[in-house]
Amino acid sequence: MGPNTGGILDADCVMTLPQKARSNRPPDVYRRVFLSSIDPARLVAANINPTTLLATDYLNHFNEATMMLEMLPEIPDCITDLVQWRPLTYAEHFAESKFKDRDLAIAAHELADPAARRRLDELADEMNAILASTIDAVLDSTPLHASTLIESTTHRLRPLVAQAAAVINGCGPTVETDAEADAPQAAVDALFEY
Repeated sequence: MGPNTGGILDADCVMTLPQKARSNRPPDVYRRVFLSSIDPARLVAANINPTTLLATDYLNHFNEATMMLEMLPEIPDCITDLVQWRPLTYAEHFAESKFKDRDLAIAAHELADPAARRRLDELADEMNAILASTIDAVLDSTPLHASTLIESTTHRLRPLVAQAAAVINGCGPTVETDAEADAPQAAVDALFEY
């Protein structure tokens, strides 16, 4: 056992709590046990917010796709990487990543506040839908139309990424308004209006 693990975490900081603790919105007691069993500095070193238990590394999934979209008009070869992008949930992103503390990030996420986790999932679903629709549309577009789609998409994604970052960092709302609930479909519809 590593230091300050209290028998809950092994040396690699992989959760060993009972399966019930890792499934479907665990009770707050498991969160308290987790937080009391791990050095908050370890979470910070892994870019996991010690309060929300969410990691900013997940935003790289969206930032990288956005960057490839923005580069596409200047560097058409980016299309090869762009078509390989696919929507990923938080857990899928970390499971597939080479992120050193991916197991810790997944375990912490499972114990994060349900409202924050739900809000982050909603924002991620919206960003995933916008990016997937845009990539499909760009593949079937003229260069001029593609540039317009890319500009519209990046304009829509930046505030969503900022909202997701706010949730991850514990300074954003964890509930969406009615207008925000309708935004994903409206954003996708707007992409096809050009």
